[in-house]
Amino acid sequence: MRIKIPKLMETLKSLNKFLDQKALYYDKIDYDTIRVSWDILQQNMTLPYVIHLVGTNGKGSTGRFLAHYLNKLNYKTLHYSSPHILKFNERIWINGHDVSDKSLEETHTKLQKLLPDEILKKLTYFEYTTLLSLLLSSGFDYLVLEAGLGGEFDATNVVKNDLSLITTIDLDHQSFLGNTVKEIAATKLRSCDKKMIVNKQLHQEVYDIAEDYDYMNVEEFDVSHLTLFPSYLLQNLKLALTALNYLKIDIDLSLFKDIKLFGRCQKIETNITIDVGHNPLAAKVIREEFIQKHQKVSLIYNSFKDKDYKQVLEILKPIVTEVLIIKVQDERIVQKEELIKTCEVLDLKFKDFDSIQDEKQYLVFGSFSVVEEFLKGRSEK
Repeated sequence: MRIKIPKLMETLKSLNKFLDQKALYYDKIDYDTIRVSWDILQQNMTLPYVIHLVGTNGKGSTGRFLAHYLNKLNYKTLHYSSPHILKFNERIWINGHDVSDKSLEETHTKLQKLLPDEILKKLTYFEYTTLLSLLLSSGFDYLVLEAGLGGEFDATNVVKNDLSLITTIDLDHQSFLGNTVKEIAATKLRSCDKKMIVNKQLHQEVYDIAEDYDYMNVEEFDVSHLTLFPSYLLQNLKLALTALNYLKIDIDLSLFKDIKLFGRCQKIETNITIDVGHNPLAAKVIREEFIQKHQKVSLIYNSFKDKDYKQVLEILKPIVTEVLIIKVQDERIVQKEELIKTCEVLDLKFKDFDSIQDEKQYLVFGSFSVVEEFLKGRSEK
């Protein structure tokens, strides 16, 4: 009699189970592991034309503008971004849709067979996800590849890029990238391999460093009539359009009419706007958006402790009537007492977030995790 053995090992090796064992965050970057992984992987796939997005803010929206347009013209396109808001699949967008669970599992199985165990154990969550996206893009026309926190030593920089798009650069992730804009910009721009297009910048140092590369500035386009987008995103659209011009692809702005930018100043209800911004630069642009509308908001907020939440709240103060502190289960979240102390110093009214009232306008802001927590809470009610 033949005994049927349960597929226990397959269950243990599913993508979700595998990633659950991986480090999401780390204190230092070990670039050798991802480099060795790519040396193996590139022998088993055909890499598309790579457009690498590097910068502090605006990578996600710029990448989606570009990938959306290329897909509309029937180019096989993969857009890799991070982090996700509700589901892991959001990180890998293929030809107009988030990657399917089936494709993820099939590619995960291939990757498990290609890489030796000692490498699989060492790879971090982000590194492994990056390798998944690379393998999924094999044979495509374009890979729109968004860097994580850095540039030069980012996992996405393991492949040679054909075109680099530099979004706005400002202070962020100083413990990894440097304590000044000059240091951060130098680290990010060193990821460029060929041509570089530089978006409009706040700091002259970024342009100064770009002079050492084969670069061009973002071009001007009349996009003022595209009122479906928040005004601050139009500059990111111009960067995507400049890239299309460089690629000698004709531009038809009507092709953007059905684009979806999840979590980017997105109005999900008449009185609720969500935005995954989390640093002072993001706070400045979102503040201007609401000032233009002559609108004040109840701010549903929390922050990671390594972010400059004091400056963020100070920047947002002119548009905020109250701060509603939303509970987020994450070891990186700032102590509630510190957040309360900051509100008191800034003379901002505050209380715990409880529920939505129809007569108020709300802005959910602070990080991907804050938006995720809010949306999950809404879906459970």
